[in-house]
Amino acid sequence: MRAKLRSLIESREWEYTIVSIIVLNAIVLGLDTSRMLAAHYGWFLHFLDEAILVIYVIELTLRIVAYGPRFFKGPWNLFDFFIISIALVPAAGPATILRSLRILRILRLISVVPSLRSVIGGLIRALPGMGSIVLLMALVFYVFSVMATRLYSVAFPEWFGSIGASAYSLFQIMTLESWSMGIVRPVMEVFPNAWLFFIPFILCTAFTVLNLFIGIIVSAMQQEHERDMAEDRNNVHEETRRVLSELQELKQTLNAELTRQRKDR
Repeated sequence: MRAKLRSLIESREWEYTIVSIIVLNAIVLGLDTSRMLAAHYGWFLHFLDEAILVIYVIELTLRIVAYGPRFFKGPWNLFDFFIISIALVPAAGPATILRSLRILRILRLISVVPSLRSVIGGLIRALPGMGSIVLLMALVFYVFSVMATRLYSVAFPEWFGSIGASAYSLFQIMTLESWSMGIVRPVMEVFPNAWLFFIPFILCTAFTVLNLFIGIIVSAMQQEHERDMAEDRNNVHEETRRVLSELQELKQTLNAELTRQRKDR
């Protein structure tokens, strides 16, 4: 029974069906935000939403039955269980805010689509390296924030009046959002040599440290891809060994049967 359920759940048809239902759920939740549509078709959208939730619960129950206790050892299975559990909480009274969390069900696409799982796995694998870069970024921001506060706090207290204000202004400059006309050029009208401060900051952050983030994420995703490829190869080898073992057993059975038939003659 469990073997048949696992075969069904792991089939491509089942995967495509669940993906289609999740996409339909996303469309329904999006349409429900329209006041005009909600006024005319709110009952139908609510019916579809509840029907899809029932399908989610049935699908989750089938997976729990198929895999047994092993279901709760998989991180993606726990992720699905958490998302669906939130959807089952009555969205009334103090829990009304949970109604807006229904959109989290769309995140189930991550656990259903293998390529998305690989991307998230790569991001998680990159977290330790990203932590080091975040620390480096914090040090760079602290140093430049202190310098900017000392240099420009008197003339521009709104932007550089404190370390916090300076850090926020420098973050805007790092993102290159209106950094020149919005902040740097007005500062340079008072301090013509201010570019000697801001240009090195941009080079250290926007063009150097942020690229380190990208490099670590790409490297981690490559490692995740290689791990998936190695796992697929191991699965193929295991399947090949299993088939060869079964063929060997079948050969031995046939030889034994032929030997028995010869003795009977």
